[in-house]
Amino acid sequence: MPSVAELRRKLGDLTDKLNAPETIADARAFEATEAEISNVEGEIARTERAQARSAALARPASETAGASAEETRNADIQSIARMASELRSVAHANGRDAGFADALFVARRGLGFSVDNARHFRSFGEQLQAIAAYSLGVRAGTQNLDSRLVRAPTGAGEVDPTGGGFLVQTDFAAAIFMLAHDMGEILGRVNKVPISANSNGLKINAVDETSRATGSRWGGVASYWVNEGDQVNKTKPKFRRVEFDLHKLMSVMYTTDELLQDSTALGAIAGQAFSEEVMFMTEDAIFEGAGAGLPLGVLNSPALVTVAKENGQATQTVVKENIDKMWSRMWARSRPNAVWFINQDIEPQLHALNQAVGTGGQLVYLPPGGLSAAPYATLNGRPLIATEYNSALGSPGDILLADMSQYTLVDKGGVNMATSMHVAFLTDEMVFRITYRVDGKPMWSAPLTPFKGTLTKSPFVALGAR
Repeated sequence: MPSVAELRRKLGDLTDKLNAPETIADARAFEATEAEISNVEGEIARTERAQARSAALARPASETAGASAEETRNADIQSIARMASELRSVAHANGRDAGFADALFVARRGLGFSVDNARHFRSFGEQLQAIAAYSLGVRAGTQNLDSRLVRAPTGAGEVDPTGGGFLVQTDFAAAIFMLAHDMGEILGRVNKVPISANSNGLKINAVDETSRATGSRWGGVASYWVNEGDQVNKTKPKFRRVEFDLHKLMSVMYTTDELLQDSTALGAIAGQAFSEEVMFMTEDAIFEGAGAGLPLGVLNSPALVTVAKENGQATQTVVKENIDKMWSRMWARSRPNAVWFINQDIEPQLHALNQAVGTGGQLVYLPPGGLSAAPYATLNGRPLIATEYNSALGSPGDILLADMSQYTLVDKGGVNMATSMHVAFLTDEMVFRITYRVDGKPMWSAPLTPFKGTLTKSPFVALGAR
């Protein structure tokens, strides 16, 4: 049976055929192609429904009445950003940073998740203990599978039956990702698209627009001022295929036998550690991923605009002209969403920036609090955030102005858990492994040539080497 991806490719080919001039000119060929399109659309719908029912058998969390497991799962993932905002409020009310226990509390409330002791684990640590017990039982030649454990519904080669391979319970998975979103300054800003549990990629059509000149907007749509009876040239939009192929991010944590006995401490430490690793590795890939075996990062995107240093500019410096030119290259529509990301070593340079006004001057950079009255520092009225991902001072990417809503991240939304003890047998340690399937890339293929002017624009602007 063909996959949904294959059927969608077939649907695309048939749609192209339907729009061909020779098909439009032939009534019979047009009707036959249209009928074939309807059949393929029906097959896609039936296949997706069948996959949703299959996924329902492998879901360890409570389902919403009347909704398919796939619909509920997607709703869960799409609500993570909303719940992350609630998590910040809970943490603020408690006067401390959010922890895994706070995230789990918010996740269960946000998902309407009620723990049934016969079907669910009460804590993340309890589930880790059950996975470890199963692993030890397999090695000892006995079966000790907790009925609450549910194998990940992945294809051949995805699950090692001797080392585990179970879905992390939905409330725990939501808490892990929610905490990652809360800690990360980039994950919460990108455009996120969840896909079904039975898919390993996504293909979407994007407008192929690289110029705003008349006749090039939307890849080829043109408008004309006409008089009565005038004829115009035929124009149409141009699209390009954007493909996402999920990559596997694997986080590994060793734990001692002593920690394994304490489910409370194990759950808190593992939940926090996995959240931070998922956040850090995913954000680093979004920032500068090479695109081979991991997402394509902004700094390696062909859409990136790099502003050169000023003539005679000293090494490892940032001057006002750099900031002005970066701002001028930011696509105007992206300015309301744009954020400055900087290496923390740049901050002393920013404090010295000022704009001359007569015999005096005014600040270019406003530190957080005080005059700016905001949690972030600002440049040109946009937030300025220090990250670990920016390059060292003086290197390309040490300061980046970006509208991260123009970056798309595709994931399966869930995480799989496996464990093994043979790796660290001599040190009496258990190894837990968590996997996350994700891909991402900027939705722009190149900088944009403006309607008037020569300097290209982009949602991603970096300062070059100094």
